Amino acid sequence: MAKNSGFNLNLPSLDDLFTTEAERADAKLEKVVLLPPEDISEFPNHPFQVRMDEAMKEMAQSVRENGVLVPALVRLKEGGGYEMVSGHRRKRAAELAGLREIPCIVRDLTDDQAVVIMVDSNLQREQILPSEKAFAYKMKLDAMKRQGFRSDLTSAPLGPKLLGHRSNIELAAESPDGKTQIQRYIRLTNLIPELLSLVDNSILKEPGKPQMALRPAVELSYLRKEEQLDLFDLIEELDATPSHAQALQLRQLSEGKAPGQRVARDTILFILEQKKPNQVEQFKMSKERISRFFPAGTPAAKMEETIVKALELYLKRQRDRER
Repeated sequence: MAKNSGFNLNLPSLDDLFTTEAERADAKLEKVVLLPPEDISEFPNHPFQVRMDEAMKEMAQSVRENGVLVPALVRLKEGGGYEMVSGHRRKRAAELAGLREIPCIVRDLTDDQAVVIMVDSNLQREQILPSEKAFAYKMKLDAMKRQGFRSDLTSAPLGPKLLGHRSNIELAAESPDGKTQIQRYIRLTNLIPELLSLVDNSILKEPGKPQMALRPAVELSYLRKEEQLDLFDLIEELDATPSHAQALQLRQLSEGKAPGQRVARDTILFILEQKKPNQVEQFKMSKERISRFFPAGTPAAKMEETIVKALELYLKRQRDRER
């Protein structure tokens, strides 16, 4: 005997029974709501820094005078509250300005959809550090792969299977950087934080801190962690970073080592001390010899500046005595 014969099992929901079609359509529209900043948590592993710089101070002043003009994008969290997707800087500026609420659009997003939107919205910033691009591109690429892009195809020579062919094209098409440049940035995620900070300093230009260009940093990303740690120690000791040719030489030596072996510290030192093309001859003095005259942690550039000023004062006094 057939069960439920003659009955329509596709019964309407209570919402369908007691709301009109217009009301149901309106309920699906995204609306701007006001939310307290403390109810919005940070995006997990957010790769972009919210720096307390002059731009942030100006933004906070603008928010103080005009409010947040562009709504942030958030999504609901399973345990309650909201998670920021796009608008971390606006939220921070609102907090600095003392706002109790900020306008937000609440959108239903999967984890991967949220990652893609978060990365794309932040790539529009004026100043983005290499480390920020590195982890942002990697997060977006991983999300794209999970959404169905092929990742089993061989990519460009920078690294086997680093990017799949289709995800390569899609990622580059939606980004300010080309495919090869994106590959380079993603390689930076294999650097230890100490070396990665030197690449960031090529943008930040912090006084007394060494800088390293992108291309040599990419080559160094293939070194073992222990080799990278030795290299960073020597960079600080010599106050010099490797050229692209030196970095490539270090990579080749490292890749030629058997598992469990590594490039010796003395070998790294020998390569770093090689004279670079067009390098101006420099006077060098052991850091250990002069460090006792300075507080611990004084940058090498600050030491040099102090020594030069001391010598200028010494010469001035000598000339005064001879008069």
